[in-house]
Amino acid sequence: MADRSDAPCIVWFRDDLRLSDHPALHAAAATKHPMICLYVLDETSRQAGARPIGGAARWWLAQSLRAHEKRLGTAGVPLLLRKGRAAKVIAELARESGAHGVFYNEIAQAPQRTVESDVATALRELGVPPHGFAGDLLAGPESVRTKEDRGLRVFTPFWRRVQATGAPPDPLPAPAHLRPGVIFAGETVESVRLEPTRPDWAGGLRETWTPGENAGQKRLKDFLKENLAGYTNDRDRPDRDGTSGLSPYLRFGEVSPRQVWHAAQFAAAERPALAGDADKFLSELGWREFCRHLLFDVPDLATRDLQPSFDAFPWRHDEKALAAWQRGETGYPIVDAGMRQLWHTGVMHNRVRMVVASFLVKHLLIDWRDGEQWFWDTLVDADAGSNPANWQWVAGSGADAAPYFRIFNPVLQGEKFDPDGSYVSRWVPELAQLPNTFIHRPWEATPLELAGAGITFGKTYPPPIVDHRLARERALKAYAKVRAG
Repeated sequence: MADRSDAPCIVWFRDDLRLSDHPALHAAAATKHPMICLYVLDETSRQAGARPIGGAARWWLAQSLRAHEKRLGTAGVPLLLRKGRAAKVIAELARESGAHGVFYNEIAQAPQRTVESDVATALRELGVPPHGFAGDLLAGPESVRTKEDRGLRVFTPFWRRVQATGAPPDPLPAPAHLRPGVIFAGETVESVRLEPTRPDWAGGLRETWTPGENAGQKRLKDFLKENLAGYTNDRDRPDRDGTSGLSPYLRFGEVSPRQVWHAAQFAAAERPALAGDADKFLSELGWREFCRHLLFDVPDLATRDLQPSFDAFPWRHDEKALAAWQRGETGYPIVDAGMRQLWHTGVMHNRVRMVVASFLVKHLLIDWRDGEQWFWDTLVDADAGSNPANWQWVAGSGADAAPYFRIFNPVLQGEKFDPDGSYVSRWVPELAQLPNTFIHRPWEATPLELAGAGITFGKTYPPPIVDHRLARERALKAYAKVRAG
């Protein structure tokens, strides 16, 4: 195809809804050709094995697209939104526009790689070159392998290997101005129906979040300035604002891993006393990386036990108990607080995620896949790698898994990490008037204390749906059978 100066470059945005540190956009802008910025809502990609995103993530995507459209507008170009199979949509637009080339950031996951391959094939048939760039990881999966060409299954050596590859390249600046191309017709965010309407259950999400690149960058900056100090300890306290809150921004690519890495390193260099906290914070970024690399090798991570011995685990089918867990009505305050926080805000504190997951799979012996699916639908940061990898870690069936005998005591976890009960009081307000002594074990309060706090078991708050000691013994017996083979 002739290299006409008016032939547009198409930049295909995916889970990278940002202008800064966007290799594909940067390369396309460098050509000086006009620009068509495209997002394809491809709900047919499940045919390639991709999971349709859950309800909370769909809500976030809608807001993120609006923010991205506004951000692109300040640079001089609109966002074109189309719906359909990516290869078909992009090939049609390339033909329609006489495109100079199509630029996109690659996603190192099997379904997305299949979609990329289909797009590239369709473009080459038209004579339009595809240009793919690494953009969603600190280190590509091909660069961190064993001698047998397998991904590492234990986090610590994995993270050491990633760090040994050296610092990732400096983040790329956002282009100040983009040359607009011809404007083509497309969908609107409203017309693709990403948001809930009847009922509109997203009120808590709107109260909690401001999606978009600008908001993500501000959150990163504020966290490093105000909350990095003490992160190592505060990250485990759901009663404190001790975590970064960056996970949904990373999930949708509004902030890149390279930006987080370099910003944290810069903060530690400015304040050397924070080096330990910065290292701990970056190891959490490393865990995201680990899960993504794991997904690269195991595309069916959300459905298959990584350890085959768990295929014989005696999971219980208990719809009533599962529903109580989903609603935050288990009778264990820290578990119920976490599940209610999840429903209202679309996230849950990481320490509490471990507690509620352990409760489902070990106290109730309900299949980890049931919990993973619930989180997939209710988390705004539901990530195809981290979500199933974390659930398998807790269940003991996954990579670098928690020991089978590690069964969190929800009472002790609550008392240790929410010592004055403020987290529980916020999300389980019916317990807020209990003395701190009993807020994590309300069944031990006297009738007079319960009455004074306005609590009637079975009416205002449920009694525990399972006894911790008996549940622990039952779980250990079940795990012992699996280990015995």
